[in-house]
Amino acid sequence: MLLNPETFLFGNPIAQAACAGDCVLSSAGFGSNALFWCAGCNGSIYPFNGHVQAHVSHVQASSLLVERMTAKLHREGLMWGTAGGNALCGTTIMPVMDKTQYKYEMLYPIPQTAKINGCCCQAYGRTTAIWDTGRSYPYKGEDFAYEIFRKKNCCLGVLP
Repeated sequence: MLLNPETFLFGNPIAQAACAGDCVLSSAGFGSNALFWCAGCNGSIYPFNGHVQAHVSHVQASSLLVERMTAKLHREGLMWGTAGGNALCGTTIMPVMDKTQYKYEMLYPIPQTAKINGCCCQAYGRTTAIWDTGRSYPYKGEDFAYEIFRKKNCCLGVLP
């Protein structure tokens, strides 16, 4: 309740139905920041905990947890915005995560080394149905590691 009192606003069928649009957007490119409570095809960002209600596959559930943890770190002020006009040459406080600022790829148990549908990494909320086949297996292949990429706008001073 202290970190995210708005959780009760998004725990209803109408708010969750809006996430279908975010799923389409994120699968085509990036998800909508207006639907900040949605993690695209992976589910809902809220609540910020480790319980995945709609567990479709191991990869989908672990991808959702990556997105939730990033959103939670933004809410706690431990991660800041690094893209956009306000973050040029620095960072800015961003309590609500900008989904277009992040991408990720799987490192373990089976690394994503080839491009999938022309993409080397996945945008937050993109469907895992296309690339998760064969990426988990019993016993040793049920723990996942991801590398997260964050967009950073840099400014370059005038060089002499």
